[in-house]
Amino acid sequence: MTGEDLVLAIDNGSQSTKVLIVDASGSVRASAKVPLRPYASPVPGRSEHPDDDIWDSIVLATRRAVDVLGSAEATRIRAVGLCTIRFCRAVLREDGSLAQPVMSWMDERLSRAYRDEQPDARFVTTSSGYIAMRMTGERRDSAGNYQGMWPVDTRTWDWSADDAEFSRTGLRRDGVFELIPPGGELGRLLPDVAARMGVRAGIPVIATSNDKAVEALGAGLRGDDDALLSLGTYVATMRPDSGVRSDVRHSWTNFASEPGRYLMESHGVRRGMWTISWFRRLLSVTGVEPTDDELNAGAADVPPGANGLVVSLDWLAPSEQQWRRGAIVGFDGSQDAFHIYRAILEAIAITTHAADARARSEAGRDLSGLIVTGGGSASATMLRILAAVYGVPVRVPAVNDAAGMGAAICAAVACGMHDSWSDAVDAMVSFPTRVDVEPALEAAYATVIGRYGAVIPRVQELFRAESSTAVGKVS
Repeated sequence: MTGEDLVLAIDNGSQSTKVLIVDASGSVRASAKVPLRPYASPVPGRSEHPDDDIWDSIVLATRRAVDVLGSAEATRIRAVGLCTIRFCRAVLREDGSLAQPVMSWMDERLSRAYRDEQPDARFVTTSSGYIAMRMTGERRDSAGNYQGMWPVDTRTWDWSADDAEFSRTGLRRDGVFELIPPGGELGRLLPDVAARMGVRAGIPVIATSNDKAVEALGAGLRGDDDALLSLGTYVATMRPDSGVRSDVRHSWTNFASEPGRYLMESHGVRRGMWTISWFRRLLSVTGVEPTDDELNAGAADVPPGANGLVVSLDWLAPSEQQWRRGAIVGFDGSQDAFHIYRAILEAIAITTHAADARARSEAGRDLSGLIVTGGGSASATMLRILAAVYGVPVRVPAVNDAAGMGAAICAAVACGMHDSWSDAVDAMVSFPTRVDVEPALEAAYATVIGRYGAVIPRVQELFRAESSTAVGKVS
């Protein structure tokens, strides 16, 4: 390998596909981003990616990044790291084409056993399995992207040996793909696909893991007392863990993006940063949609607690608690749009901190630092709030697309650009931004946290009671 060798990293998320082309030092040589189309919901409870949107966005984003890099430099790309969003389900025909639209992680069908909906359905896989097959022609998928209603043995990173697990999940052994660990090869890039993307045919496509685990790798999450807060559509904390835990209620075991390693993940907010996007769109009804910079600047002048506003972040109810609803309470006429925006930021910080504290207490773990990734990590106001609420210094990686960097690390290790996972992380991840705890702000948020502890349970009980009354009236 030479110092000029590059890897291409694909990060397919909930709202867009991002592609990075990265060198051995972690420097991004080219990048591109293509938004996904809005999810389709043909009936209540269903959430689908329209047409072939995931594949189309990946091809287009890759081509744009390669065009920025230049065709001569593109010959130096040695491997492709593939990362797609977790908890999706793709149903394929015999030839690998979609038998029906890919189900997003918000689709209620994913919480139930699989049932054939199309007569020509042959294989059931994740979004990464589908994309890998389109890229390579091989029926292989990333083992770490199998969480939820799948017959997978988390201890072995492979399909369960128990036939009852396949029956429970509605799947057949001959209808699933071979599972490959992080850093393993999913196949080689097909000539027609390579031509569309602008890269050489035959480049190895490398397995990563689920998108949150890949993000943790690309964010440099290594220390036992560190946690990663991923500010995406779904917001939760993760920390390294030694193995599979079955005796916990406030967290769950997730595959890491390094073979044999695991993450302990707290319960989270299902539409965290989505709430920010929703609010920004709401403001655009009266004129031009404000930018994040404008909202953050205005929110910086709002006092902690937003003059009494409390936000319940239940914009997407879990399937087992359909009565839950989002709410903003505490208006007294003194608040404006910036107060609401700050209150949403505070709610994300306070809600995730409470979940993280429960998970840490249960596992007997301390917290010494918080790594923050995702779009919200660009907000100085948000970082100050997080440091005050969590009570620890906050660090932000140099590359905002941590999942993309994690996919690049997997590819770099696989093709020999670095000798080990630790070497790759040390060389490719840095933290130029650090925000320390401000004692006065921390003290102010102690009061706000107490308010949330008193108000949120009452808001949730209100909706639970209203739901029970409505059911009683119908029956």
